[in-house]
Amino acid sequence: MSTTTMIEHWIDGASAAGASERTGPVYDPARGVEQKRVRLASTEDVDVAVQAAARAFPGWRDTSIARRQQVMFSFRELLNARSGELAAILTSEHGKVTSDAAGEIARGLEVVELACAMPGYTKGEYSENVSTGVDVYTLKQPVGVVGIISPFNFPAMVPLWFFPLAIAAGNAVVLKPSEKDPSAAVWMAELMKEAGLPDGVLNVVHGDKVAVDALLEHPVVRSISFVGSTPIAQYIYQTASSNGKRVQALGGAKNHMLVLPDADLDLAADAAVNAGFGSAGERCMAVSVVLAVDSVADELVAKVSERMSRLTTGDGTRGCDMGPLITREHRDKVAGYLDVAVDDGATLVVDGRDPEIDGEPDGFWLGPTLIDRVPTTSVAYRDEIFGPVLSIVRVEGYEQGLEIINGSPYGNGTAIFTNDGGAARRFQREVTVGMVGINVPIPVPVAYHSFGGWKDSLFGDAKAYGPKGFDFFLQEKAITSRWLDPSHGGLNLGFPQHD
Repeated sequence: MSTTTMIEHWIDGASAAGASERTGPVYDPARGVEQKRVRLASTEDVDVAVQAAARAFPGWRDTSIARRQQVMFSFRELLNARSGELAAILTSEHGKVTSDAAGEIARGLEVVELACAMPGYTKGEYSENVSTGVDVYTLKQPVGVVGIISPFNFPAMVPLWFFPLAIAAGNAVVLKPSEKDPSAAVWMAELMKEAGLPDGVLNVVHGDKVAVDALLEHPVVRSISFVGSTPIAQYIYQTASSNGKRVQALGGAKNHMLVLPDADLDLAADAAVNAGFGSAGERCMAVSVVLAVDSVADELVAKVSERMSRLTTGDGTRGCDMGPLITREHRDKVAGYLDVAVDDGATLVVDGRDPEIDGEPDGFWLGPTLIDRVPTTSVAYRDEIFGPVLSIVRVEGYEQGLEIINGSPYGNGTAIFTNDGGAARRFQREVTVGMVGINVPIPVPVAYHSFGGWKDSLFGDAKAYGPKGFDFFLQEKAITSRWLDPSHGGLNLGFPQHD
């Protein structure tokens, strides 16, 4: 009799079943079948993980910077050497193609390398003699037990945005990955132990809203880091902050790419296809709307459409360009927007609902889809679709394009394609978006700059990774000190002198 593999929690340096008997399915999206089950934590299970982190925190906090840095260097080397194992896990549970999975890990590895540079980001400042004999200096110390809640679309990279910096700074972590693709988190926790991390410093609990709320409300958890949709980010921010926690909650997006008439249209078409359909559009930084100036719109649509015809959709292990969506329900939801767009007056240029597939027929497939002349009043324009659907909105020129972008409630990423330096400089100054690309479609900053949007794409003011990421996991302490001069006091039979 065959048994289903159960993905367990990772608590205090070991696999742990916990008390809850609730489980959830983990699918192979390319085959459309359940391949594993995952344990769904109860409130009590989360408490066990938090208490393990609380016990481990004092010892890890007091561990020398040199030793913490050695652990991070070791983890970096192990992750780099064994990244192929992790990429295979991502492909099997998320569905993204192997090359995309490898790219995700590479971007996460950049943050691990930043964590190795922790000594330069965790030091304080010193002011000598602010008053006679008085010095003031600051210390940066870890906040304690921190919670991380990560999404399904980047099961390796997003956790790597947070836990390496938190741990390098001296905190203890409870990570709750998405229950849709949870194995990567446990794999990385095991690798951290192999790198020398003490038990309890990094714990992984799986689960749904029960586990999330347990972290948000737990009195020992000092901070929450989250990436996901805007409604959930808002809920995370409000709930966690009302429970006295510091919060970084990164929400959703509707990223626009403005193409001006002087742009290199071949470059713009390549960028639109790459940024719109990579990872099946399941990226918070995906380009989902191309704002094409009328005079070049027809030519640009033709170039994008021609490139889309060359894309292959299928099993991520077979060298395809694009894999399946994460679940059947999500695929159906994304596909439902196509009829809505057409009913609202849009033109369906490329319909991805019946694609040719290099894979099993029951996979969660939706091919690359292109919709032209999408009205900005349509929910197909307004909603974050989070799938391989690229919308073309035609505009009269720069001014109208900028007005549409700035009118969006989201402000995560945007891009402009132009050969006019003055237009690009004006755009970067005037656009109300947190991350801007100039002839770059997905402007995700390198690890030593911080990631985060504006408006409804970020709740709280703490961006991810980079200097802001370190600051989030540290609390500053100011110390004012005065020491008696060694020459003060004692016997002196000489004639009194004034200082």
